Amino acid sequence: MRKYEAMFIFTPELEEEKRNSVFDKMKGIIESNGSIEDIDEWGMRKLAYEINDYKEGYYIVVNFESEKEVIDEMERVSRITDEIIRHMVIKDEQ
Repeated sequence: MRKYEAMFIFTPELEEEKRNSVFDKMKGIIESNGSIEDIDEWGMRKLAYEINDYKEGYYIVVNFESEKEVIDEMERVSRITDEIIRHMVIKDEQ
């Protein structure tokens, strides 16, 4: 298994309950064949540039270990989930 870091940016008007529900789905994908090491909620931040008419977003960063298949599924689900306006997964070289 490899170590990864994922960042999710959620729409700013999303209610906490709905955001947690969507994020729980992402955690479930990771935990299906991996383990979460750390979750860091950055909260509401201003975006570097406007995305789909949004100037702010709610940031969550996750450090985890998993197989490559988990990354593919997580990216697929992130692309089709309207509540996530951006996502990024990088391999942690530490």
